[in-house]
Amino acid sequence: MSGGNQSCGGNKDLQRYQHHLYAVVYTVNFGSGLLGNLLALWVFRRYMKETKKAVLFMMNLAMADLMQVLSLPLRIYYYLNNIWPFGQPLCMLCFYLKYVNMYASIFFMACISVRRCQLIMCPLRHRSSKKKGDLCICVVGWLLVSLCCIPFPLLRHLNHERRQTAPGPQAGADLETQTRGGGFPVSTPSPSGRGSAGLEQVCFSELPMQPISVPAAWALLILAELLGFVLPLVLVLACACLSMASLRRLTEGAVHDRGEKRRALRTVLSCTLVFLVCFAPYHVTMPLDFLVKVGYLGGSCGLRELVLRSHPVTLCLASLNSSMDPLMYYFTTKEFWRQLRIQEAPDDMVQGQPLSCAAGGSEDVSDG
Repeated sequence: MSGGNQSCGGNKDLQRYQHHLYAVVYTVNFGSGLLGNLLALWVFRRYMKETKKAVLFMMNLAMADLMQVLSLPLRIYYYLNNIWPFGQPLCMLCFYLKYVNMYASIFFMACISVRRCQLIMCPLRHRSSKKKGDLCICVVGWLLVSLCCIPFPLLRHLNHERRQTAPGPQAGADLETQTRGGGFPVSTPSPSGRGSAGLEQVCFSELPMQPISVPAAWALLILAELLGFVLPLVLVLACACLSMASLRRLTEGAVHDRGEKRRALRTVLSCTLVFLVCFAPYHVTMPLDFLVKVGYLGGSCGLRELVLRSHPVTLCLASLNSSMDPLMYYFTTKEFWRQLRIQEAPDDMVQGQPLSCAAGGSEDVSDG
């Protein structure tokens, strides 16, 4: 199989394409994601004492996004310069945080969807639930996600380098590499972990895969897809369907109640949209990309080329959730944009009128 894989050419073009794509998308994502999530955390933290529950899940979601965003400058540097000078421990930490962010975001979006669906279908039970229970859910969620994401960096070789065939700042584009899985660069081990003469450190997608058996590869893929994406997606879709069906049956009640439940439905639908736009494409190409890189996906060079060129696009879509989540807070949570606007209002207009006591204000954040 290796012989067929090595007959596939175009490795330098593929690497150049991936690096340019990542550098552009991550640069855009860094600016919008950093500003949006810092602003979200500021609003949520400032008024958290006046709220009950939903802001807790949104706060944790913003923290997960911010962790990913803060690692982007190092990624951007690597993809622009084709070299990693920061050491392999930091490389693996950034690599690990990418998966922690993705699956923590999936977890907390599922929690938000369940809370909003509960508000629509069982408002009394929802209002009587305790914030301490949500806090326990957040702690358990972080622990589970952190533990379940450990295999991702463990599957990569540490302290690897690639051979440089030409000196100069652009030498990273002219690499002497071997390939595994039709286009995945495999570099040579460096016992010291430091770049030697004519060698340069690699990171992220250039880190070669550890040898893994076919049953173990399929077991990891099934667990990652099922627990990390399929089950949360089914839960979010079920919440969206149940919420829409419940609102259709809503023929009586206060106008405020109907408006409140419509806002809750918008939150559920926003979570569903992020799932389908950001995470679904990635979890379609991720198993194919994994099998290509470990050398277990047969077929023509064209098929492997298609997988290795489409997977970076879906990975960029997945990373954009860090910028889309703050938009979800703004357009679906009335208290969020109200508190942003209130900062521009004169003090005498808001003095003596707590935001959580404004008409409809407390339930928009505290419930959901």
